[in-house]
Amino acid sequence: MIDILDVHTHTIASGHAYSTLQEMIDSAKTKGLKLLGITEHTNKMPGTCSEIYFYNFKVIPRKQDDLLIRMGAEINIIDYDGTMDLSTKAFSKIDYGIASLHDICIKPGSQEENTSAIINAMKHDKIKIIGHPDNGYYPVDYEKLALAAKEYNVLLELNNSSVRPDGERLNSRENMNHLVDKWINRKRCVYLYKDIHIFFYFLFAFILLLSQKAISKRNLFNVSFIIYSFNFSGEIALYSITNFIASTLV
Repeated sequence: MIDILDVHTHTIASGHAYSTLQEMIDSAKTKGLKLLGITEHTNKMPGTCSEIYFYNFKVIPRKQDDLLIRMGAEINIIDYDGTMDLSTKAFSKIDYGIASLHDICIKPGSQEENTSAIINAMKHDKIKIIGHPDNGYYPVDYEKLALAAKEYNVLLELNNSSVRPDGERLNSRENMNHLVDKWINRKRCVYLYKDIHIFFYFLFAFILLLSQKAISKRNLFNVSFIIYSFNFSGEIALYSITNFIASTLV
């Protein structure tokens, strides 16, 4: 198991996270990560930054020492057509996007409605990750979701915060199992992340890379999984995979 990266993180700019950008960068370097992605919440999330925050990402260096940095956004899906709360201009300024359903921004719909919302969001070329689709308050068809993720080359996240003892999402452990079952025989790779809102959480994070054949059931409940629809064969070099993801998130 190799600590390599985390691309779903938040700073004080999101309003309900508690570390600065530099604190997150410093902590990631201390942890030995190779890639850090910052993804502030977008407009409909109460307390978050205004959209102008995303316009000036050009001033942020994309590398500090050996740490690659990507500046993204966690973007709210706000209707069942997959509409998101970020303007075309702001989309053009971010390196990548995570599209998520949050109950403060959209009411849970039927399984068909929720699935349609996520799949339509996947079609945007800046969306690289679907955030916490394990949340049972938004029932989805995991078979359709997995197939669409493969088609649109999008990551599906199983979010570590979903299985915290004090977490508020519904049936996330069971849903993680269902989602991974859709991929377990596909010889795909698995990426593991956290949804970090304070810098020292890096110190407790398992940010791991495993080949699909190494997955066992006991792995599913301790850490965050991202199922990536790309078929690697053999051993994966850390340098190659880190730079592959870094280039994908642009």
